[in-house]
Amino acid sequence: MLLDGEAWQARFQGFKREAWRLETLPQYLMPQEAQELQEFRNGARVDPATVSNEYTDRLRRQVAEGRAQGRVHVVTRPLSEYLRFEFSHYYAPHAMTGEEIRILDVTDRQNPLEEVQDFWMFDRSEVVLMNYHPDGRQISREVHEGDVTPFIEYQRIAVQESVPFEEYVKGLDL
Repeated sequence: MLLDGEAWQARFQGFKREAWRLETLPQYLMPQEAQELQEFRNGARVDPATVSNEYTDRLRRQVAEGRAQGRVHVVTRPLSEYLRFEFSHYYAPHAMTGEEIRILDVTDRQNPLEEVQDFWMFDRSEVVLMNYHPDGRQISREVHEGDVTPFIEYQRIAVQESVPFEEYVKGLDL
């Protein structure tokens, strides 16, 4: 089953304990980010402490309700322009708001998740596969119909092998 619109948003409203994502691409070409990405290219930066929007408001509510949201992004250096943008524009304010963001840098090591595609997992009981073209353009979101056990293991590996976002970006010029 493909997910879009309200059915997709319902996953974030309805999870009970945890929403978790694995990201594996160096860029995501999202049309709604185009203007902000261009502003970043032109030198604009955001103060993560002042960011307040629908996403950060939802994160605050989730944290207050005891519901966790997290992710691990697999990266290599040098970081792509998009990753520098994503780190400064999204990850920094989201981490400050309560999202548990971690980075798995595989520049000088084997990637333990090399064959795993992007996905979201909700309450360790539902997996949504995030399908992308190689350049980061989204194709679709698809509910995984099989066993979620491998995805729970992917999450365990990703968290174990990664470092907290705040630790990873110390000293980086984003």
